[in-house]
Amino acid sequence: MSWPIAIVFIVLIVAVGKVLAAKYRAQAGIIEDKQGNQHWGGKGGDPEAQREIENLRERIKVLERIATEGNSLDARETKRIAAEIEALRDKQAD
Repeated sequence: MSWPIAIVFIVLIVAVGKVLAAKYRAQAGIIEDKQGNQHWGGKGGDPEAQREIENLRERIKVLERIATEGNSLDARETKRIAAEIEALRDKQAD
């Protein structure tokens, strides 16, 4: 085997290795920033997504409270629940 063919094979092996490493890192949730630093993209990876998750948790709490309250609601309870829902919507819009 001549040395140019050996160099081509070495480059090919390195390229395949880098592609496989990137694939496994992506499956594991490891992300790379612009400077080349790698870190796990799980908790705290995207602050906007974390805020959205927290907003959804708050809304679920309100819905659970509504669902667990009794079925017989008077006018005051209905107004209170409507006010809570509106406050939650306003909080989400901010």
